[in-house]
Amino acid sequence: MQRADYLMSQLDVLEAESIHIIREVAAEFERPVLLFSGGKDSIVMLRLAEKAFAPAPIPFPVMHVDTGHNFDEVIEYRDRKVAELGLRLVVASVQDAIDKGHVVEQKGRRASRNKLQTVPLLNAIEEHGFTAAFGGARRDEEKARAKERVVSFRDEFGQWDPKNQRPELWNLYNTKIHPGEHVRVFPLSNWTELDIWDYIRREEIELPSIYFAHTRQVFERDGMLLADLPPANRGEDEPVFEAMVRYRTVGDISCTGAVKSSAVGLDEVIEEIAATRVTERGQTRADDRASEAAMEDRKKEGYF
Repeated sequence: MQRADYLMSQLDVLEAESIHIIREVAAEFERPVLLFSGGKDSIVMLRLAEKAFAPAPIPFPVMHVDTGHNFDEVIEYRDRKVAELGLRLVVASVQDAIDKGHVVEQKGRRASRNKLQTVPLLNAIEEHGFTAAFGGARRDEEKARAKERVVSFRDEFGQWDPKNQRPELWNLYNTKIHPGEHVRVFPLSNWTELDIWDYIRREEIELPSIYFAHTRQVFERDGMLLADLPPANRGEDEPVFEAMVRYRTVGDISCTGAVKSSAVGLDEVIEEIAATRVTERGQTRADDRASEAAMEDRKKEGYF
C-alpha cells in the first residue's frame, strides 16, 4: 500500500503542539483557568483553546488580573470576546486588593501597579480552587521565560524555583500536585513573536486596534514612548507630542511603551517584526528594562 507524504507547516506543528498541551491539562487537572488580558498572546491562546474543544465550548473559565490601569481598547475587546464565546470571566482586581489593604500602591512618577498583580492573582487561584493556569508566555521574550517548563510547578505559596524544576522529556508533562499547589501552563512556549503574528494573519484573528499604527498623544521617558494618560504620571519636564505609534505588547499603561510605526495592517506589522532585533518586552516594557533579573524576581514572587 502506498503512503502519501504528509508535510506540516511551521504553524501547523506549533498549533498541534499547543492544542495537545491544552487538551492534556484539561484532562489531568480538575479546575484549569486561562489567563486572558486581551493581549495578542492570550488572544491566540484563546483561539487554540477554541480549536482544542470544538464544536464543544471551552470547558474552563478565563481570568484577567486587572490593574485598573488598562488601555480602554483592550478592556473593550476582552469583554466583547468573552461575551461572544459565552465564557465565564473571573476578574482579579488590583484596586480591590489596594482597597482591602492587601497591597500598598507605589507612589511617584514611575509608580506602577504591575508588581501588585501577584497578590490578587494568587488570592483568586486559592478562592476558586484553580489547579492549573494557562499563560501566554513565550520563551523568546527574555531569559527568565526561557528557563520555564511548559507545565511549570508552583508551590503552596505560589512561588517558582528555577533550580528545582521537574524534567520534561519529549512531550511528557508532569501533572502531579499536592493540595494547595498549582501549575502554570505555557502552550505558546515554543512560539516566537513572528509566529504569533503569522498565525493571527492565517487565522484572520481580530485584535485590539492599538496593535496597529494610530495617532496618539505620547511623551518620552527613559527612551520609551508612553501614552499621555493619568496612570503614566507625566511630569512637567516631559513634554507631550503627537506621534504615529503602535503597541507590540499591552499591559499596565504606566510601564508599557509604544513604538513609532506606520504599520496599519497585518502585512506591514509582520514586516516590521521580521526586521527588528529587539524583543518586544525589551523595547516596550519599563519594568523589564530595570534589570536583567526583573522578570525572574517577579516569577519567583508568584505572578508569572
